[in-house]
Amino acid sequence: MNSLIPLAQTQLQEYVTALAWGDRHLLAASAAGEVYHINPEVGEQLILQTATDQSLTILAVASDRQWWAAAGEQGRVLIGSLAHPENLQVLHYGSHWIDQLAWHPTLPWVAFSLGHYVQIWDAAQADVIATLDFAASSVLALAWQPTGDALAVAGYGGVRVWSAKDWDADPQELGFMSAAVGVAWSATGEYFAASNMDHTLFVWRWGDQYPWQMQGFPGKVRNLHWLETANQAPQLLSSSQEGIILWHLSEDESGWQPQVLDLHRGTVRALSIHPRGQGFVSSGDEGWLCYWQQTQPQQLLQGAQEYFTTLAWHPKGAYLAAGGTQGELWVWQTS
Repeated sequence: MNSLIPLAQTQLQEYVTALAWGDRHLLAASAAGEVYHINPEVGEQLILQTATDQSLTILAVASDRQWWAAAGEQGRVLIGSLAHPENLQVLHYGSHWIDQLAWHPTLPWVAFSLGHYVQIWDAAQADVIATLDFAASSVLALAWQPTGDALAVAGYGGVRVWSAKDWDADPQELGFMSAAVGVAWSATGEYFAASNMDHTLFVWRWGDQYPWQMQGFPGKVRNLHWLETANQAPQLLSSSQEGIILWHLSEDESGWQPQVLDLHRGTVRALSIHPRGQGFVSSGDEGWLCYWQQTQPQQLLQGAQEYFTTLAWHPKGAYLAAGGTQGELWVWQTS
């Protein structure tokens, strides 16, 4: 079994809102609007964006580890180069609170929410690729298909999926009565999941018209991730209030069977899946992290004065980063 060993600890001005890894460096954003570029192995820090007193709520690094982007309540999207930190693109969008942002799986395209629109920006060409109108409501979630062929956008009334081959074509609609607040594709793109405001969860086999429906959650599903390991069928990991459920597709494919992982006594704030299938970590209101392996709690980690707000594994699983409500930022190394 792997274990996590403390490697580095630092302090941001406000609570840590988002984390993302490059090849060897960690990017961290805070409620003060700052963005740090940190090398935890040697303790080096570089400020990519100074504090503005306006929160940055979303931060992501492109799959090629060359570009990063951040956005939040200040109505700006920051797009930078990890190789050339001095080069920073700043896109201004007035009073929009931008809280949804995702990079294309292979191209330097970043999609982000603008009210009920989604804009797709080419970082390399510094140009708009497309502007998509969700129309029914503000955009509440978005996710690229792992192949990059489609973009799923969620909000009131369901999910709309646009084809990257023709942005002007009508999107495919996965409709229902409630508002979709979270979306997730399996690694192969074979399955697609959406969590909803009415405490339900839908899963589609991509290409099928009708989804499986899971219900009975005590609240909305806050976290939604696919857990995939070699030679095993994909499993869906979800959390609602203090409960974590691992969903398994039944052998006859008639439905998804729940396995309850009972440990937390407060709301589960964040989940993060090990990128090589070696378990996952969860954080809750109790103030500690749990490292789960083979659905069993293996290690509890301390370090937050209140609780950890955000988690991020290194792309190769070598490190785990966690940020807390008081600005504390911890990095553990995988043994």
